[in-house]
Amino acid sequence: MPATASRPVPAQAGIGLRSAHHDEFLARRPGVPWVEVHSENFFADGGRQLAVLDAVRRDYGLSLHGVGLSLGGTDPLDPDHLGRLKRLVGRTEPALVSEHLCWSSADGLFLNDLLPLPCTEAALRHTVARVGAVQEHLGRRILVENVSSYLQFGGAEMTEWEFLAQLARRAGCGILLDVNNIHVSAVNHGFAAADYLRAIPAELVGEVHLAGHTVADDILIDTHSAPVSDEVWELYRDALRLLGPVPTLIEWDADLPALDRLLVEARTADAHSSAVLGERTGAGRARVA
Repeated sequence: MPATASRPVPAQAGIGLRSAHHDEFLARRPGVPWVEVHSENFFADGGRQLAVLDAVRRDYGLSLHGVGLSLGGTDPLDPDHLGRLKRLVGRTEPALVSEHLCWSSADGLFLNDLLPLPCTEAALRHTVARVGAVQEHLGRRILVENVSSYLQFGGAEMTEWEFLAQLARRAGCGILLDVNNIHVSAVNHGFAAADYLRAIPAELVGEVHLAGHTVADDILIDTHSAPVSDEVWELYRDALRLLGPVPTLIEWDADLPALDRLLVEARTADAHSSAVLGERTGAGRARVA
């Protein structure tokens, strides 16, 4: 087990590191400061996957991103899953650990999707308790990510953004703000993405995700199979104006492109961040003058 933590994750763009790029990434050592991997892909007790992760974490900041805890579900938290995650966290000492604000199992049946929660006080209390239990088990704070959605529950007592902000405050966790998911859900459900952004406490956001989506029958689907769209880049700039610089991940999981294409997307994210920072410092100089 490593004696020291992985390198920090700076307020710059990183990429999701997938197995198809492992060999090339290790051979080239590209100039990105950090990577994110799906936690569940490294739950084995040994083997090639863990060897790659050990090699990567020596030179890059590391974020572990989970998809299987079903934080909002009604089944008990899976002790085997939590145990494997804790061992992985102990082995790699990542800078960030995150999970999705969703449910994905019921009565022992696991669904291959990240499903939204009803935005009610009862669901909020339930999820706060489960996030607290995960953080206590891991001995560290986690980030919780908003998911995209295509249907909504009736009987909402608050908006999704109010639910997310209250969850983070009450559970003591951070927020992984997925800008593409905000755009997808805003278009699908007809709310203003700007309202979502303005409601998120900047001090609680520890990471941002950017990804591509597809359109089918006038519904936006969060496929992670395309470049970041112009609309999402614009929303990202709006987010940066509110949040300031923040670690930003390029997610691309299906129809995976060449590694160089991911690096281009990361450089584009950094360019947007630099441009917004220039706006902020320029405004500051103008006020001083």
